[in-house]
Amino acid sequence: MLTLLELLQSGGVRTAAELADRLDVDVRTVRRYVEHLVDLGIPVESVRGRYGGYRLSRGYRLPPLMLSDDEAVAVLLGLVAGRRGGLAAGLGVAGETAAAKIRRVLPARVGGRLQAVLDAVVFTGALASAASLISADQSAAPDATVLLTVADAVAQHRPIAVAYTDREGARTDRILHPYGIVNHEDRWYVRALDPAVGQERTFRLDRIADARALVGSFEPPVDDTDRDVAQSVVTGFATADYRYEVTLRIHGAVEHIRTRLPASVAIIEPLETGDGERGAERQDPADAAWHRLDIRAERLDWLPPALAVLDLPFEVERPAELRDLIAAFADRLRARVA
Repeated sequence: MLTLLELLQSGGVRTAAELADRLDVDVRTVRRYVEHLVDLGIPVESVRGRYGGYRLSRGYRLPPLMLSDDEAVAVLLGLVAGRRGGLAAGLGVAGETAAAKIRRVLPARVGGRLQAVLDAVVFTGALASAASLISADQSAAPDATVLLTVADAVAQHRPIAVAYTDREGARTDRILHPYGIVNHEDRWYVRALDPAVGQERTFRLDRIADARALVGSFEPPVDDTDRDVAQSVVTGFATADYRYEVTLRIHGAVEHIRTRLPASVAIIEPLETGDGERGAERQDPADAAWHRLDIRAERLDWLPPALAVLDLPFEVERPAELRDLIAAFADRLRARVA
């Protein structure tokens, strides 16, 4: 009967024959289950006609919700992200009580693994992190089982075996020593040591098709703090092995430059500061200075508009192709004004 309720909660009209097939019972038993649900006050209504069957109507109260383990984990992560992302005022007490109710009925094994995820995840942004968990871009969502397995490994310092598909579509089997999980904008990443190459790398969780814990343990880095892991992931985006290596000299305040070229896109180094110290990231927003920007990019077409929006003096050191794109972009703007 509870499975029937779960099927009806997915929405739409379900025929008696379809429900009987899904429940592996006869149609008469389906009718009996429906009668039991109605007796419990759950608003199940019969729909007559050729395409008739059963559906849940809008009742005066919320019927019991049936959540799978993965769904329960997803709901709790969304509530936690909302709280950490600055939406506590909107969620209020309801968010806390909803999370408490779900936690209370979770099986012990799932509850423990969920806590491991919450302990392992670092959010790099505020509202962006909350939005990413409820994003419509399901292609970027990691498999719940993979997420739980990796989080367990992070908590217990255990190596994992994964099947990973890189951005070129090549699939490889790897052994990883995971340090932490990072939620950045609309994607999930794991920072880990790849013993085969002896380097720390960042892997997208949605590109891991399978993950299993291995025997043994490893020692995480001494400076393995949430901030260090998150910073390693974000900085790694700016130093990734992409097609183009771009170097710019730009005059402005770091805070202003970061509005269009965040840490995940560009590495900024000061060329000069007012006090002679190399502390441009902490300078006063009104204190403009010359900086060198190093950017790795697969494409260059997005850079001319970004630089135009910044509206700051800049020089292109490399590549020459970027200068041509900027000149062409300027010509298009002039033509449209005319």
